[in-house]
Amino acid sequence: MSSENLPTSTGRKPRVAVVFGGRSSEHAISVVTAGAVLRAIDRTKYDVLPIGITTDGRWALTADEPERMAIAGRTLPSVADLAESDEGSVVLSVDPANREVVYSEPGAVPKALGDVDVVFPMLHGPYGEDGTLQGLLELAGVPYVGAGVLSSAVGQDKEYMKRVFRSFGLPVCPYEVIRPREWAQDPSAARKKIADFAGEHGWPLFVKPARGGSSMGITKVDDLSGLDAAIEEARRHDPKIIVESLLTGREIECGVLEFEDGPRASVPAWIPPVTDHDFYDFEAKYIDSASGVVPAPITPEQTAEVQRLAIAAFEAASCEGLVRADFFLTDDGEFVINEINTMPGFTPISMYPRMWQESGVSYPELVDRLIQAALRRPTGLR
Repeated sequence: MSSENLPTSTGRKPRVAVVFGGRSSEHAISVVTAGAVLRAIDRTKYDVLPIGITTDGRWALTADEPERMAIAGRTLPSVADLAESDEGSVVLSVDPANREVVYSEPGAVPKALGDVDVVFPMLHGPYGEDGTLQGLLELAGVPYVGAGVLSSAVGQDKEYMKRVFRSFGLPVCPYEVIRPREWAQDPSAARKKIADFAGEHGWPLFVKPARGGSSMGITKVDDLSGLDAAIEEARRHDPKIIVESLLTGREIECGVLEFEDGPRASVPAWIPPVTDHDFYDFEAKYIDSASGVVPAPITPEQTAEVQRLAIAAFEAASCEGLVRADFFLTDDGEFVINEINTMPGFTPISMYPRMWQESGVSYPELVDRLIQAALRRPTGLR
């Protein structure tokens, strides 16, 4: 571990700020994920500071009460429910020489909360997982868990992710992109563009927000009659949309984790078809608790190949820390990469920790390894 990043002179424990919530539509899942991480962090080894970001962007000091951060029935948690105050805000200095966090409320003297040694950003989607928070932390000179600015941005934007993967020779599924200006200026031309794509690759198609996650805003479209509604649903989450063809085969996932000697791949998982849903959507993932099979029932040769491809995707996007790589194993036995998640879910039923549990890395050890990797890594160009 780098002595530059660890406060060894005072003898105190490294302080981890767990940042969660955020402005994206994945706000609630970020809260759930952070709750699981807060439960797992070794409090004898680290001091912990929970910081929530509300849906309107306020950084709030929150209660360190993971039990309040879980999904209750079909009710999703929020930072607003956990915040110590409706108006108080947390400020992280962008001065690299000063890692102190300050809390202030209207009419009160600001309160210093102490230095932060590493940030664990448990944010999903835009305004957190997409390089924006990572850029702020780079300016502040604070180490953080996970991918850097470029790889976070690439991992969030499905169009450029596929462009990067294709340039590295990784197999990707056919896709088409509709940019905001295209839809605003000439919807008919945009519809024809998609119809031509369907004519080449067939129906059904998946219409998705280009920079979203957790399967939110995704619609499976069987013909032109359902296209406009699907586009509007995707655009509720992102003005830029991506359209992908249907690949028949099995959904296979694989986790990548940064060790001292470089990235390693977990045993893969199989996501079986869900009977009550058109595809593995948000409700299936988080509400109805659809579960994958770990390890995936594939051959040793297929396991080795998907592990190789997962690490290749990790390297192609210049990732750090962790990645969950999602693939289709087509009926002809070929793997096609669908996407990577640079900050995959850590909820109790999330596949990433389950795959590493089966690979011999327990949940607490997984969290510890991610923090340790962040502390070893310098900020800035690397």
